Amino acid sequence: MANDREVLIGEAAGLYGLAPSTVRWWERLGVLNPPARAGGKRVYRDADLRRIGIAYLCCMVGKMPLDQAAVVTSGKTTRDAWQRTVGEQIDQLGQQIAQLETARSYLRHLLNCEDDDMARCRYLEGELLARTPRGRIAETDLVTAARTAHQDEQPRGKAPHRDENPADHPSRDETAEHCLACARPMTRAPRGRPRKYCSRACRQRAYRARAADRDR
Repeated sequence: MANDREVLIGEAAGLYGLAPSTVRWWERLGVLNPPARAGGKRVYRDADLRRIGIAYLCCMVGKMPLDQAAVVTSGKTTRDAWQRTVGEQIDQLGQQIAQLETARSYLRHLLNCEDDDMARCRYLEGELLARTPRGRIAETDLVTAARTAHQDEQPRGKAPHRDENPADHPSRDETAEHCLACARPMTRAPRGRPRKYCSRACRQRAYRARAADRDR
């Protein structure tokens, strides 16, 4: 049993609104150092609780991937090393913020459309030219532009893909998917429902993350 200067994992996790499984997962991935044990159970002292708090700040507030968070939270790297990792995350967040600002700006612009059907908007062609890959094709007619784009994508010296039977010549988007947990590419199975995770470990990781979000 824990003494009066120690708490068990449920209390340690609950201090930050986390599930115990999240704390165990962070320990397994090196985000947290394994704590001492008493009677076979994890026990957490003040220093351990401080480190869980740092992990929360990095993972939940700073949105750092777990492998990067481990550099900061483990206490096993130099100041220069963990600050470099934090700087990289700041740069990544800056890119994401810029993308979100662009998305918000466009959606606000979209609210100014006066047509019931957006497809009839007189400004649509300009938006397609400026904001989508359609803009790389010089032709102003959409049908002609679509044919040109399709021809440009065909490998030289090979027969064009047959649109009436795409299973014979699947495109990259039709054969490649990405794991929702680790973002690794996956090959789509010819039958059955599309997979969301590349492995059982990734499925469990996503489940723990959702559970942690619910418990916050």
